[in-house]
Amino acid sequence: MKRLTALLLWLPLVAAAAPWVPRSDADVVQRLPYRPDAAERARRDALARDPAQLPLAAAAARQALERARVHGDPRELGVAEAVLAPWWARVDAPAEAVLLRARVLQARHDFDLAAAQLRSLLAREDLAPAERAQALLDAAALHQLRAELPEARALCAQLQPLAPQPAAACLAELDSLGGQARAAAQVLAQLGGARARDPGLALVRAELAERLGDDAQAPALYRLSLAGEDTVYTRAALADWLLARKRAAEALALLARSPDAEADALLLRRVIALEQLGRRDTGLVATLRERLAAGERREPGRHAREQARFALDVDGQPREALRLAQKNWQLQREPVDAVLLMRAAQAAGAEGQPVLASLARELRAKGWQDARLAALDRSFLP
Repeated sequence: MKRLTALLLWLPLVAAAAPWVPRSDADVVQRLPYRPDAAERARRDALARDPAQLPLAAAAARQALERARVHGDPRELGVAEAVLAPWWARVDAPAEAVLLRARVLQARHDFDLAAAQLRSLLAREDLAPAERAQALLDAAALHQLRAELPEARALCAQLQPLAPQPAAACLAELDSLGGQARAAAQVLAQLGGARARDPGLALVRAELAERLGDDAQAPALYRLSLAGEDTVYTRAALADWLLARKRAAEALALLARSPDAEADALLLRRVIALEQLGRRDTGLVATLRERLAAGERREPGRHAREQARFALDVDGQPREALRLAQKNWQLQREPVDAVLLMRAAQAAGAEGQPVLASLARELRAKGWQDARLAALDRSFLP
């Protein structure tokens, strides 16, 4: 769910570059596209005086999570955890705090622990309907991103009496991944007619259109989603659509217009676009290499998707890209992860052939429909 890819064989990514340390307080580390408003500053001041105010802490955590989602800034996850500190380790924490800490864990790719938090929450008999609905939706999203579709479907079905429209969108998206893509597209289009300004729904429809190979609908829906909410994830997804079609100049222009152009996800696409154009920027490459290394130091093993993209599309190291893409596939199994694994395995030549065969069998068993994976159907399926 939304709402967010060979390094040199002689060195692991974590050792690729020494951490950069500012020489003085005047050195600019990174320019942020946002700053706390007066309400946020007042909330922080109140929490500094008394951290155990759950309504204020929850509001601050939600704001931080929203900034992390929109701007792609992982530091905001630390802000959210900090304000939730009084309830972070409590087994009997209020439901609102559990929901928020599960979201922080999910955003950090600590999927097992996030899922455990949500399971314990859903086992509570006194859970309010709104909190149960949110927990069901978040838990379904976790199962979906790991391609555990029956488990996700069961949760979405429980959601129906509590939140009919989100449940309908959830079930339609699962249908789209389970062999009923065109029927699901019609359902989502009908929901979109009633909620035309919903950028999240437009994004779901855009990704489905891309899987169906609809090159007219996909970019239009990505742009519709961007018009409603300019998130790093959506802009990166549209950039990827352009890069896959070797439209690197358009991708660069799209990325340059973002207020979050320095976010890691967008920087990765800028570097790839410049590579496609034959205009490697060694400074940007070095910056991105260090940021990926910093992510690995901060959260080991949880950024293999981006590391694999860098290895494949920037460093030209297909064997390392394949290793990282396989590592990523063990963590998350969304369609983009399957496409990445296929591309890395194809680039790795003979070494990647068993991976391609195994991937083809797995996707056939799941009933996935994805035009980007058509080469698997032609080569490995009867």
